[in-house]
Amino acid sequence: MAKTKTHTRYVCQQCGRVAASYMGKCPQCSAFDSMVEEVIHDEPAPKKGAVNVRGLSGRSEPRPISEVSGEAEDRVHLPIGEFARVLGGGIVPGSIVLVGGDPGIGKSTLMLQMAMEMAKVQRVLYVSGEESERQIKMRASRLFNGGKDLPKELLLVTETNLEVIFSHVRESKPDLLIVDSIQTTYLSELDSSAGSVSQVRECSSQLRELAKSSGVTVFMIGHVTKEGAIAGPRVLEHIVDTVLYLEGDRFQAYRLLRSVKNRFGATSEVGVFEMREGGMIEVTNPSEAFLAERLVNAAGSAIAVTMEGTRPILVEVQGLTSPTQFGNARRTPNGVDFNRLLLITAVLTRRVGLKLAEQDVFVNVVGGIQIDEPAADLAVAAAIASSWKDLPIQANVVLIGEIGLAGELRMPGQMVARLKEAQKLGFKTAIVPKAIRKGEEYPKGIEVVEVRSVDQALSAALKTTDKRG
Repeated sequence: MAKTKTHTRYVCQQCGRVAASYMGKCPQCSAFDSMVEEVIHDEPAPKKGAVNVRGLSGRSEPRPISEVSGEAEDRVHLPIGEFARVLGGGIVPGSIVLVGGDPGIGKSTLMLQMAMEMAKVQRVLYVSGEESERQIKMRASRLFNGGKDLPKELLLVTETNLEVIFSHVRESKPDLLIVDSIQTTYLSELDSSAGSVSQVRECSSQLRELAKSSGVTVFMIGHVTKEGAIAGPRVLEHIVDTVLYLEGDRFQAYRLLRSVKNRFGATSEVGVFEMREGGMIEVTNPSEAFLAERLVNAAGSAIAVTMEGTRPILVEVQGLTSPTQFGNARRTPNGVDFNRLLLITAVLTRRVGLKLAEQDVFVNVVGGIQIDEPAADLAVAAAIASSWKDLPIQANVVLIGEIGLAGELRMPGQMVARLKEAQKLGFKTAIVPKAIRKGEEYPKGIEVVEVRSVDQALSAALKTTDKRG
């Protein structure tokens, strides 16, 4: 019998870099004390003529692409509409999905709600490595009709050993497997502790093989780092079919379930939920929810139309300028990119003539939503200018456009969808960049004011003309 050789290596738990000897600081991610020793057991080389088979279902045979079935995969209906929207229309059998988010944001609550809904039509196995069955039952009773008539096809187990989890899967034969969380799961054949790079990589790889070979749909919950990325090696996101992030301010009620990778649907799709005592409640019209507490005709308030995946969402952008009390003026954004705010204030100072060099500028997006696209630049600029001039923007106006360094406005994508959403919510006027090449016709029920520069847009948005310079 061939002998198995062992050797030692050191793996960074932040970025996954492998080194032959210990280093106090990782040269790749600059993290201190992140190198952990791992003992590797080399597999013996196969004998001459033998083939070392390792795959999803053993040996496979190549065949022409014309003979491969091209029928679309039948999706399983998911009663939670916002969740189904993010997944691309439903659950694909045999897929593996990774759900990440900050601690306490509601990952386990959302997954338990989905498990209880799916247990009405499928057998579901919920594996928890962080909570006992009693704790999960208490949460389920709170979420589901006070604990009456809980679905019998929802099976609970507390386990962290992956080999034992696979034995439970063979015995119970579930259609849907939920692992909470992948960082607490471990393989006993590996010497490293649970949550290490090698454990997370190997456990997720074996769960993927389970999904692809047996048709069981696997959902994994993942922890996130201080920077907001899913903890573990980057290869974890490449292993799975879909990566979802549950985002939101823990001081706000709204949560956004965002898709950043999806092999079976559109990426950057977003589902909106509201965290209540009864769990995650779907928000079918997020624009109306975000504008519900808006103070009309207040200086420093503007309405932007941002695209979250294929869905247009109207949000209120608030701006405030105040004379600085220190030598350097501050720029404080909440919900928009800091560098984007610096660009917009520089354009307003140089191209429009607003004296913001001695003004502290604060920008806030109401509802805790994070806007990353540049189409909200014009709304941010209008909110700042409205506060500085102390003039309100017309209440029935939305502003859409990207700002260039010369003070010009550029056309964002999906303009027609944005205008239709604004019209549906009762807005009468939209200030947009002047289109050089028009595609679809604009909706008839909303007045579209086309402008070429930020100065022209601010003159059209403010109620009266102010000569303050």
